[in-house]
Amino acid sequence: MTTLAATLARFSASIRAAGAADRPLQIRAGGTKDFYGQSIEGEVLDPRDYAGIVDYDPSELVITARTGTRLAELEQAMREQGQMLACEPPHFGTAATVGGAVAAGLSGPRRSSAGSLRDFILGVRVMDGHGNPLTFGGQVMKNVAGYDVSRVMAGSLGTLGLLLEVSLKTLPLPVAEATLRFEIPEDRALERLQQWAGKPLPISAVVWQGGELAIRLSGARAAVDAARTKLGGEWLESVATAQFWLGVREQTVPFFATPLAIWRVSVPSSAPPLAIPGDQLIEWGGALRWCVTDADARTIRSRAAALGGHATLFRQGDKSVGVFTPLTPAIAGIHRDLKAVFDPHGIFNRSRLYTDF
Repeated sequence: MTTLAATLARFSASIRAAGAADRPLQIRAGGTKDFYGQSIEGEVLDPRDYAGIVDYDPSELVITARTGTRLAELEQAMREQGQMLACEPPHFGTAATVGGAVAAGLSGPRRSSAGSLRDFILGVRVMDGHGNPLTFGGQVMKNVAGYDVSRVMAGSLGTLGLLLEVSLKTLPLPVAEATLRFEIPEDRALERLQQWAGKPLPISAVVWQGGELAIRLSGARAAVDAARTKLGGEWLESVATAQFWLGVREQTVPFFATPLAIWRVSVPSSAPPLAIPGDQLIEWGGALRWCVTDADARTIRSRAAALGGHATLFRQGDKSVGVFTPLTPAIAGIHRDLKAVFDPHGIFNRSRLYTDF
């Protein structure tokens, strides 16, 4: 038996034994996102032995990797071919893996222009609660069989099964990038972002915080230069701004260095200011608003709901209020049905998403 085959056999045996004993399993690789979600419990099932890039055809814009592969290794392979994973998933540490990125389903600053991590998933291979490997989707963009099932794994936090392989769409690195800075209050920044959203501008990321708005332009050199001239603002030096955008992705900028609760509020980009006490950092053209606040969960979630959005307790804070927005009965039923199909014994990352399943 080959090493990889033996690894899969070991995974399967662990899953079957846990199911028979009604013993929870904690799917955990690098642990860089342990803070995210509800409680973590159970014996650790570490998938990092199942690693490596399976296939990469830059001409087809698709890369397939085993999910124990380090995310940095995957991105380095793409950079060497002049490509990237355009949704910019955060690592939150050098030990981050491909499987952890998919399970968390988080996207970085480029999400508003390129799409979410879920949008880049073409296919997955997953081991279910019976210890059986299942394949959904494919390794080419035209193959859509099982497409939606593949995407369900993004953001599932390992509650549906053990991810084994994932095929992801890649995109070319931009030829040119520039960052512009504006001094502008929140309400005017949101208005300006809405105006720019309706124009053919190569805006790939935005950040507003503390009265300053940063705009990243990405694309062909001529398009970036034309947008710089059109938008004005202060042009910032490229090396320093690359580190800035990395800091936003990895949440190492000063805004996130706080002992207070950090809430991730998703609202329509056209929504007015949240008017929640504390500090805010705004991304995704106004659609993502990070809040550092000591306001209670009801206040935050009520305001988000009034604006057509929802709020997640991302870091710190009292998780007894529920990390994720409470589900409606209909949506909760769908979650339970999916859990029953993929994880009939309820052993995978029990209570990581919601405490009752």
